[in-house]
Amino acid sequence: MSTNEEQLIRWDIGTAYDFFASLVVLHNPERYGLRGSWAAGVRSRLPAAERETLQSCWEVLWPMRWVYTLPAPKDAATALAVLEQATAATRLRALMAALPPAADATLYAVAARRAWDEPELRHLTGLMQESDWRLQPPAAVRKLATHALDLWSDPAGSADALLSALSCYHEVFFAEEEARLRPQLDAALAYAQTLAARLPPPALLEELSQGLRLATENRARELVLAPSFWATPFVVLTMLDEETALFVYGARPADMSLVPGELVPDALYQALKALADPTRLRILRYLSDEPLAPAQLARRLRLRSPTVIHHLDALRLARLVIVTLEPEGKRYAMRPDALATLFDMLTSFVDGREE
Repeated sequence: MSTNEEQLIRWDIGTAYDFFASLVVLHNPERYGLRGSWAAGVRSRLPAAERETLQSCWEVLWPMRWVYTLPAPKDAATALAVLEQATAATRLRALMAALPPAADATLYAVAARRAWDEPELRHLTGLMQESDWRLQPPAAVRKLATHALDLWSDPAGSADALLSALSCYHEVFFAEEEARLRPQLDAALAYAQTLAARLPPPALLEELSQGLRLATENRARELVLAPSFWATPFVVLTMLDEETALFVYGARPADMSLVPGELVPDALYQALKALADPTRLRILRYLSDEPLAPAQLARRLRLRSPTVIHHLDALRLARLVIVTLEPEGKRYAMRPDALATLFDMLTSFVDGREE
């Protein structure tokens, strides 16, 4: 879109977004700064068969486009009820809604034959690399495409196993978690709407995402904003159609933890942990001077790009950097006032004062 076009903002809310986001976080706790032992404890509540199903499938279960289409109140029970009434193929397609629409012919052909071949794998991999997975390594995308095709080669068995696993997960964990989340989502939505009254859309998105900046080329004409407790501070950004983007933003307060009852807030712990590394301190020093791409940082630090990206991910999790999504990749900068905010948070925590 051109820079003089104003983005339209719409709002959405529902705990079903967190129902699926929580599965991703629990199966990849290090990426989200969650204590691995606690995540393993939650997963262990599931019976073995359901636990193994989610363990093998969580990477391709990212149905945020489909969640947006659910009727109110868009909670986990609503999602499960809709899935239960769906046919096997419809259920699989809903749960894999992140796969581009252009993949439909391939997926349904695989389901009909109950088998897939190498050309179909290459085709699906290529489609994924042009959509939501475009920033992931090609080998990782091919692995996910392979797993998706494996599921579609047994549509009835896969659909039934996934519904059973998701229903069990809701029963043993998420139904109780949902009661904790909903007030936080309501408050986050009200706060975002207040910000929207005084900030232009690019500044609004940067504030809500705690450090994500979209280049002009990546801005949709219309934005649907929905809060998520579990995704904090990361965001889900996906296109609903050619002009409308879904932006699921982090809604967990800075003084709260994912682990119920945890005294130390996640934001404080993750920031201090990120700073306790000399390489990350050097990165912040470089980024305080100018925005840089991972490859530029790798040359300055004389490190491999994957190593630098790992450090940048830790700094993004800690809310210390801004990452700009540009057509050619990501560019990072020091987040203004990040260290001052961290100092205030640390002082408040040590003094025992409420923020």
